[in-house]
Amino acid sequence: MSIQDSLQQKLGRVIAEASNEEIYSALLKIVQEMAKGKERPEKKKKLYYISAEFLIGKLLSNNMINLGIYNEVRDVLAANGKDICEIEEVEPEPSLGNGGLGRLAACFLDSISTLGLSGDGIGLNYHLGLFKQEFENELQKETPNPWIENESWLVKTDVSYPVSFKGMTLNSRMYDIEVTGYNNMTNKLHLFDVETVDEDIVENGIDFDKEDIEKNLTLFLYPDDSDEKGRLLRIYQQYFMVSNGARLILDECTAKGCSLYDLPDYAVIQINDTHPTMVIPELIRLLMERGMEMDDAIGVVSRTCAYTNHTILAEALEKWPLGYLKKVVPQLVPIIEVLDDKVRRKYADESVAVIDRNDTVHMAHIDIHYGFSVNGVAALHTEILKQNELNNFYKIYPEKFNNKTNGITFRRWLLHCNPLLTEMLDFIIGKGYRSDAKQLERLLNFRGDQNVLSRLQEIKKANKEKLCEYLMETQGIKLNSDSIFDIQVKRLHEYKRQQMNALYVIHKYLEIKAGKLPATPITVIFGAKAAPAYIIAKDIIHLILCLQEVINNDPEVSPYLKVVMVENYNVTKAEKLIPACDISEQISLASKEASGTGNMKFMLNGAVTLGTDDGANVEIHELVGDENIFVFGASSDEVIEHYAKADYISREYYEKDADIKAAVDFITSEKVLAVGNAENLTRLQNELLKKDWFMTLLDFKAYAKKKEEAFKAYENKNEWAKKMLVNIAKAGYFSSDRTIEEYNRDIWKL
Repeated sequence: MSIQDSLQQKLGRVIAEASNEEIYSALLKIVQEMAKGKERPEKKKKLYYISAEFLIGKLLSNNMINLGIYNEVRDVLAANGKDICEIEEVEPEPSLGNGGLGRLAACFLDSISTLGLSGDGIGLNYHLGLFKQEFENELQKETPNPWIENESWLVKTDVSYPVSFKGMTLNSRMYDIEVTGYNNMTNKLHLFDVETVDEDIVENGIDFDKEDIEKNLTLFLYPDDSDEKGRLLRIYQQYFMVSNGARLILDECTAKGCSLYDLPDYAVIQINDTHPTMVIPELIRLLMERGMEMDDAIGVVSRTCAYTNHTILAEALEKWPLGYLKKVVPQLVPIIEVLDDKVRRKYADESVAVIDRNDTVHMAHIDIHYGFSVNGVAALHTEILKQNELNNFYKIYPEKFNNKTNGITFRRWLLHCNPLLTEMLDFIIGKGYRSDAKQLERLLNFRGDQNVLSRLQEIKKANKEKLCEYLMETQGIKLNSDSIFDIQVKRLHEYKRQQMNALYVIHKYLEIKAGKLPATPITVIFGAKAAPAYIIAKDIIHLILCLQEVINNDPEVSPYLKVVMVENYNVTKAEKLIPACDISEQISLASKEASGTGNMKFMLNGAVTLGTDDGANVEIHELVGDENIFVFGASSDEVIEHYAKADYISREYYEKDADIKAAVDFITSEKVLAVGNAENLTRLQNELLKKDWFMTLLDFKAYAKKKEEAFKAYENKNEWAKKMLVNIAKAGYFSSDRTIEEYNRDIWKL
C-alpha cells in the first residue's frame, strides 16, 4: 500500500481536509507499525544501555528518515496542500533528557540499530522532564514540561515488577519506544514508570512534595538536590531504574537459556555515567536471591558491566552518604560493604575505597572495581582520567581503561535539520555518506570549485534567514541575517564559560560606543538551561538577558551588535540554530569538558569552531588543521598546574588590564542595573573577582583577540567558505556509527 493510501486509510478522509493534528496522529501510527515490523529477532548476546536520560528529540521525522519514507511523505503532503514542517511542530518534544549525556545516549541507540546490533536502552519515563524554561524579569523561571499525550511514541507493555524500598513497595510499569535504525532493524528504549505518579502535586513552578514518593517518583529528571529530601529522591529514582532494568535483563537472558553463571555470554551492561551504578550491587543481590553464592555473583556481574565516565569535574562523580542508602535501599548496604571490604583487603590506598572514612559511598569506584571496562569520551579526556583524576585506579587496572570519542547521529543533524546542504551533498558526492560518514571527505575534491563554495554561502544565508523568521515569530526579536551568527548553545555551567562570552559582548558594546565599529555586524546567540539550584549559572543567564535588553535597545549599538538568549533551548531549537551558525563557541576551560557533541553538530553544518584545546575540540583541531579552526587559551597542562599550585588570582587580571576591568565593572553599571537585579549581578561580579574557579579572566584577552581574528577572517567570504567546506568534509569521523563500532569491537563484542 502506498503512503498516500495508507495515510488516507488511517485518516478516514481526504488528506487535504484533515487537520495537522490528525495527520500527525496518522503518521505516528504508520511509523510505529512499520518500525514494529522491523523488530530485531532476539540474538544470544545483547547490550543493555542504562542511562538516567535519553534526549531523543522529536521522533516523527527522524523515524521517517530512518525508515526511508520521509521524502515520499513530504511530497504526498505537499501535493495535498500540507507542509511537513507544520506537521512536525504538532509533536511535543519528549522531556527525557537535558544535555550532552542524554543526547549522546539517544545518538547511540540510533547507531546501535543502524549497525544491526542487538541493544536496548533502559531509563525512566519522566512526565515533566527537567523543566520548561521561561524568562520573566530577565530571570530564568522553571515550569513543568509535560509531553505525554494520549497518542504518543510510548507503548505500554505487560512488564511490571515490584520494587522494594525501606518500608514501601511500588509496582512498576514498562513503556517502550521503538528505536529505528537507518535502513535497518528496530531496537527498543525501555522506560520504567509508576502508575501512582500524580502530576497534580506540582505547584508554584516546579515545587512539589519530595517525600511523597508514590506520586513523585517519575515526575522530574534530576529533581532539585539542594536539600536532603531531594537527594533521597534521586536515590529512589536511580534504584527504581536499575532494579527494574536488572530484573528485565535477568528475565530476558534466562528465557534464552542463560544459566546466570554464563550471564556475560548473554548480556553486556553499559553504565552511562554514575547514575545507574546501583545496578551492580542490585544484580549481585538478585543473583544471590536466585541461589548464587556472593563471590560467584560478584564475579559474574564484574564481567557483565562496563562504565562510561563523562566528567572530569570531581563534584560530578556521584557520592552518597551511606546513611542515605540505609534510609532508601537498606538491602543494598550489606553488599556495598562487602564490595568495599574486598577492595580494602587488596589495596591499602584509602583513595580507591568504595566507602570512605566519612561513610560516603563513591559510585564511580564501584563501577571501576566491579566492571570490566572504563572509558572516557574524547582522547584528551581519557588521558586526563588516566594521568590525573583516576590515576590511582589506572595504576591498578591499566587494561580496563580505553577511549571512545563521542559521536553524533549525523543523519538527524544533517538530513533532517539541513535539507539544503543534504541536497547539495547528495548531488556532488552521492548518497553513500548517509550510511558511511567517512565519505563526506569526498567534498574536499571541491575545495577549489567556485560553484560549490558559492552554493555553501547561499545555503548558510538561507538557514540564517529561516532562523531569523523563527526568532521573530517566537521571541519577537528582529535579527540581521547578513550579520555574523556567533552561537553558544549548551547546558549552562561555569566551566563552559558562557560568562566569558558575555564579558566579550560587554567589551564589544563598549568599543562600539567609543566609535570602533565592526566591519560586519555581529549577532551573539545563547541558549541554555541552568539547574534550578545552581545560583551562579542562573545569575549568568540574568546577565545575558540584561545585556540583550540594554544592547538591542541602544540605537547606537544595535545595528552592529545584537544579543539573543533563546528561551527553553532543546533539540528542536538546536535543529534550527545549528545550520545557521557561522562561529561555534566551544570555550570551556581546557581540561574541564569531557568531550562535547554540540561542537561536532556545528562542524557538520559548516560552522567554524572558536574554542580551547579541550574535549573533542582537540580532535576537531587535528582533523581540520590550524587554518580551519580558531584556538586560544591556556592548555590543559597549564590549567592543571594552576590548580595544583593554587596560583591563579582573578583580581590580579582585573587590576592589571583596563579592558577586563571595564567589562567586569559594567556588570553592575547603571545601564545594566536599570534593567537587572542588583543582588544577582553583584553576586556574579564578586564570583569573577573573588573566585573565578574556571579561570574566565585568565583566558579573556586571548579569547577576545582570537574572536577578532575570526571576525576578520569572515570578511573574505571565499576563504571562509573553504573553511566551512573542510569542516563539513572532516566531520564524518564524529559519526556515532563510528563510536558504536568501537564500543562493540573493544567492549561489547556482540
